Amino acid sequence: MSMWRTVVKVLTAFVERSSGRLVAVLLVTALGLAAAGLTGPGGHGLAVTSPWYLWGVNALLAVGLYGSASGITRDAVQDVPTVVAAVTVGVALKAALIAVVMYLASGSTTAMILGVAVAQIDPLSVSAMIGRSKMSGRARSLLLAWASFDDPVTALLTVYLVTTTLSPAAGGSMGGLTSYGTGLAANAAFAAAAGAAWWLAARRPARRPLKEHPAFPLVAMIVLAGLLALAAWQFLMLGVALAGLFYRPRGVEALVGRVTSVAFYLAAFVLGMLLIGGVDLRLGLILGLAAFGAQVVAGLLIGRRFGAADRVRLALGQQNGITAIILALALQPHLPAAVRVIAPAILTVNVLHIVTNGVWDRITRPVPVPVPVRTGVRVPSPAPFPAFRPLAVRHVLAMGSHARKR
Repeated sequence: MSMWRTVVKVLTAFVERSSGRLVAVLLVTALGLAAAGLTGPGGHGLAVTSPWYLWGVNALLAVGLYGSASGITRDAVQDVPTVVAAVTVGVALKAALIAVVMYLASGSTTAMILGVAVAQIDPLSVSAMIGRSKMSGRARSLLLAWASFDDPVTALLTVYLVTTTLSPAAGGSMGGLTSYGTGLAANAAFAAAAGAAWWLAARRPARRPLKEHPAFPLVAMIVLAGLLALAAWQFLMLGVALAGLFYRPRGVEALVGRVTSVAFYLAAFVLGMLLIGGVDLRLGLILGLAAFGAQVVAGLLIGRRFGAADRVRLALGQQNGITAIILALALQPHLPAAVRVIAPAILTVNVLHIVTNGVWDRITRPVPVPVPVRTGVRVPSPAPFPAFRPLAVRHVLAMGSHARKR
């Protein structure tokens, strides 16, 4: 039993590393591809246009966004204006840069939408590497908040682009803009309702607060499951992220982390099943390079008030994970090439992150300065019996004092 626990600890520590996590995702994706191959050469057995598929993808995205937002510590956001700029201007800038590159590479306006799916930073990967990072505390807080908040912004931006570009019934740009505004209002109402429920639970009745009741964690988890189901049904992803900032039942943090990890690997498994049709290595590589390059530009711009070392770390902070995978699954019914392009792009971004950060660690590693050895200088040897002399001297003085008394 102890040996099994040791193996589990070793595997967990390996997966928590950036490279280990990437290998684990590749293995799960390969299992999904193998499972799709067992269904026959005709397809993967998934009806991507069915309501169950769409609801399942939305549920995975809601779990991932809640897990990202609930992982932010209350003192993590030390510089609110910079965080706001990162998740608004930074996301828009990155999406625009990637869109330009994808349009020049493919000549298609629909390919520009694929860039939005990889524009955000994976918060799970950032949380796993933040403890080993050499960034300052302020830069760590910025990157963690950036990674947690740009996920819902990217999800809403993806919906807006799909509505305005691919949906004939959207009514053009004005119809898409109206739909986007309506979605923001619905998300705000959802977050307000969740906040009201949490505030009522925090009130102190005459006897004791509701949060101290033994059944409160179970009831809070049931309510949370209902909120996630409602968010998946109505695609209220921004509301879920906002609710994760305050709706945090005590004692269930570990459970939320496990559920988020399960959603992550389940999404990777489904991604592997959809890869039965092959991948587009050319556009995937271009998309990955564009996403990483856009983060370099945005990171240097957003972190202009930080030191040089922190600016480089922010510029090299691009990682893709659960949100990029689930957005690829969500785009698949509208863009049949979504998974074939986004999957190799995710791999490209993560490999670039591991390699560039490893190189930067080696470059900035402090070089030990050798201590010069002086030759030709005679070093005096220590006196023999250093502890014996004081004792002998005290003994002689004591004898002389005794002789004088006599």
